[in-house]
Amino acid sequence: MIETVLVLNAGSSSLKFQVFRVGDLDVLARGKAVRLGEPEPAMDASLADGTRERIALPPACDHDTALAAVLAFVDRHDDAWRMKAIVHRIVHGGERFVDPVVVTPEVFAALEALSPLAPLHQPHNLAAVTAARRLMGDVPNIACFDTAFHARHDALTHNFALEQALRDKGIRRYGFHGLSYQWLEMVLAEQHPRLHAGRVVAAHLGNGASLCAIQGGRSIDTTMGMTALDGLPMGTRCGALDAGAVLYMFQSLGMNAQEVSEALYERSGLLGLSGLSNDVETLLKSDDPRARFALDYFALKVAQFAASMAAAIGGIDALAFTGGIGEHAAPLRDAIVERLRFLGAFDVIVIKANEERVMALQARTCLAAEGQRQ
Repeated sequence: MIETVLVLNAGSSSLKFQVFRVGDLDVLARGKAVRLGEPEPAMDASLADGTRERIALPPACDHDTALAAVLAFVDRHDDAWRMKAIVHRIVHGGERFVDPVVVTPEVFAALEALSPLAPLHQPHNLAAVTAARRLMGDVPNIACFDTAFHARHDALTHNFALEQALRDKGIRRYGFHGLSYQWLEMVLAEQHPRLHAGRVVAAHLGNGASLCAIQGGRSIDTTMGMTALDGLPMGTRCGALDAGAVLYMFQSLGMNAQEVSEALYERSGLLGLSGLSNDVETLLKSDDPRARFALDYFALKVAQFAASMAAAIGGIDALAFTGGIGEHAAPLRDAIVERLRFLGAFDVIVIKANEERVMALQARTCLAAEGQRQ
């Protein structure tokens, strides 16, 4: 009997999964369901021995159906596996959840209450939990949080310059992409111990994008704030914006809350700047001047925010890229690095993201702690 954990990473229209052996965290299976809720959804899956499957999903497939397809794939190839837990990436843990936790009904309700702080992510993360409980009710669900890596920031970092009454209501900076940054920190510790002990500005650049100032393996500051809308411009999100501009949208343009939310979350960023696409590869291939403007704007803002992260840790020994853009868009990396040359010499490294492995590690620790309590 092989004890395993199933790690799920649910997006708005996708569901990534990996099956890990608990003992050594070898990957036994992996895959991704895409275009959920859209025409022609499909799932690609593979086993450690190289076996691959392309699995058709029904039209307008939701997370429940996608997870059922994942479990069916696992069941078809089960080699005496015993599933110990289903592990979920949860974007927002708020002030309460700073470590992985078994999802009870009370925990689920608390996480659901945080959905307004991560409207593009939290509902889909929790939909996967709901589906897992319905399909595999006897297997515990474990939540791992994107905010947890930043949870121990000091008061100078996590506060906004607001009156105490508002800060007491949880209006503060949390930070995100923590699972990605934790993996990056672990790779640095193993492969670049000198840099790990020093000052690293980490850049998680993808459709969602942020920076993190890491010193001695700890998050000191990050560009995202209370929600995943702050900081860098992203694929469709605006990033940092004058709060007065939002008031203007309400008071002078007559926009309602839903219209403002859609504008800032879904029609801004690279898509809004270019009017063409939120996909960096598409923009890099385009000869439209609007594409070049959007990419130049992105590179400038990443460099400006990277300089502010360096200020938070007293300098920079390395700039570490990760995420889809960070790993694959070399022209953008080069443009960002060139704008930061005024900071002096620093190493530039690229680290492949692996949030799922961090989640498996956290789940193993959580299971061991639960076993000790029982």
